[in-house]
Amino acid sequence: MAAAVHASAIVDDGAVLGEGTRVWHFSHVCGGARVGAGCSLGQNVFVGNDVVIGSNVKIQNNVSVYDAVTLEDDVFCGPSMVFTNVYNPRSAVLRKGEYRKTLVRRGATLGANATVVCGITIGEYAFVGAGAVVNHDVPDFALMVGVPARQVGWMSRYGEQLELPLQGEGKVVCPHTGDVYVLKGKSCVLRPAD
Repeated sequence: MAAAVHASAIVDDGAVLGEGTRVWHFSHVCGGARVGAGCSLGQNVFVGNDVVIGSNVKIQNNVSVYDAVTLEDDVFCGPSMVFTNVYNPRSAVLRKGEYRKTLVRRGATLGANATVVCGITIGEYAFVGAGAVVNHDVPDFALMVGVPARQVGWMSRYGEQLELPLQGEGKVVCPHTGDVYVLKGKSCVLRPAD
C-alpha cells in the first residue's frame, strides 16, 4: 500500500515515505527526509531535511521534527512535544553548522508537551512523561518526569511501570508478555519470554 498524503499536506520532491505511511492535514515533509513504513504524521507536523524516521512511528499533532533528529522504529511522539537542534540559539547568530544530533531509540515514548533538548539519546522503550524537559541521555526502559526530567522508575515494552527500584538488583516478569526485566546497578535489561 502506497503512502497516503492529505491534499492540504506538502511533501517536497526527494522525500521518501514508506509503504502505508499517512501524512495528515497541513503537514510538511522536506525533500531530504526519510520516513519508514506504516508511520502516522498527524495534523500540522513538520519534518526537516536531515531527519530519519523509522517504521511504525506515530507523531501526533503539532510536532516539529527538526534537522539532526533520528527516530528509530516504533517511537511515539505525543501531541505538541518539542525537539530542538541548537543548544544556544540566538536570532542574530547563525548556528546551522552547530546542530547537535538527537537519537530516540526504538520503542521510546515522548509524552505530550515534553521537550527534548538537542544532543542527547533517549534509550530503547524509555518513557518521557507529559511536560517533562529532557536535557541529558536517558537509559533504556527509564521512566522520566519533571522539569528538568529525572528518573522515577522503569517501564516495560508493554508500557507499564515495572516494580523495580531505581538502582541495585532486581528482577520482574511482565504479566502481559512474559518478558523478564533484570536490574543490575543502574541498568535495566530485557530478557524476552521463551
